[in-house]
Amino acid sequence: MAGRKLGLRKRLGLRLFADLYADKVAAHALRTLFWECTLRCNLSCRHCGSDCRVDPGVPDMPLADFLKVLDEEVTPHIRPGQVLLIFSGGEVLVRSDLEEAGREVTRRGYPWGMVTNGLALDAARLDSLMDAGLRSVSISFDGFAEAHNYIRRNPRSFDRALEAIRLVVARPRLTYDVITCVTSPMVARLEEFKELLIAEGVRYWRIFSIFPVGRAKDDVTLTLTDEQFREVLEFIRRTRREGRINVSYACEGFLGGYEGEVRDHFYQCAAGVSAASIRVDGAISGCTSIRANFHQGNIYRDSFWEVWQNRFGKFRNREWAKQGECASCSMWRYCQGGGMHLHDEQGRLMYCHYRRLK
Repeated sequence: MAGRKLGLRKRLGLRLFADLYADKVAAHALRTLFWECTLRCNLSCRHCGSDCRVDPGVPDMPLADFLKVLDEEVTPHIRPGQVLLIFSGGEVLVRSDLEEAGREVTRRGYPWGMVTNGLALDAARLDSLMDAGLRSVSISFDGFAEAHNYIRRNPRSFDRALEAIRLVVARPRLTYDVITCVTSPMVARLEEFKELLIAEGVRYWRIFSIFPVGRAKDDVTLTLTDEQFREVLEFIRRTRREGRINVSYACEGFLGGYEGEVRDHFYQCAAGVSAASIRVDGAISGCTSIRANFHQGNIYRDSFWEVWQNRFGKFRNREWAKQGECASCSMWRYCQGGGMHLHDEQGRLMYCHYRRLK
């Protein structure tokens, strides 16, 4: 299939990018900070890696605790305008103080955005959030009604997500993207779904596939075959060449010959390199998809900035991941074991994107 081979020109590009990435690791300049402000959620999605629910049994992190970390551990060391704060969950819109949080971080000079399923987003709430400084929104939208509502397990989810997309698209001051988790029934309908998004005025679209964590671990209905996975990448490749909508594959794993053709850049894992997260229980990690065994500290007992500067060893030196199938892989220099979220509690790789394409 076209796009699978790594030609000489692309290999040279990957080598250059690998050197630049090594410099980025050495500098580890913080550019994105996720705040997992809640594990509460108004949905119970089949593919949720965090196993969020209406009552997760874990209290929300108090806003004051997060702001204290910003004021004492982050702001003294960076320029706030250069670090994007992303509020994530759970579902962030279940927090009644989300606008207060937005106003407080905006007052401190930080741009902020959120990730939402759109179920609770209406025009009034969006206006309220934008008044509080909201700059970017990512909305989950996983296909046509049958597929989307099946994944989200709510018959209203598709309609509410579509309405949320319409609201966001109509706000020219907002940066946004639509995020689609592609499952098997949607592969054959991607062209049709693309036309729906274009008709709704969507310009930015991000696609990913399921990896086996959380509820998705035991649900085979969510998994793509290797052939379907290649079809998805071919679809992205074609669509990018058309230029009618800006679509990309998520930053999940190394894609061999598709590198440089389905994203705006070659593969890299930003977790612990330019991106950090503060989890709902105070844990400090790379991104909110990564398991607890990779936590580097906790804001309630450690200095966030000391952790960011001097820990994250497993994130920045990936030699530990050169085991199993990775040990002899010729792509190791470019991949370094894939995304940190793809490794289990023992550090073993659960899912290799490149192997699926071989």
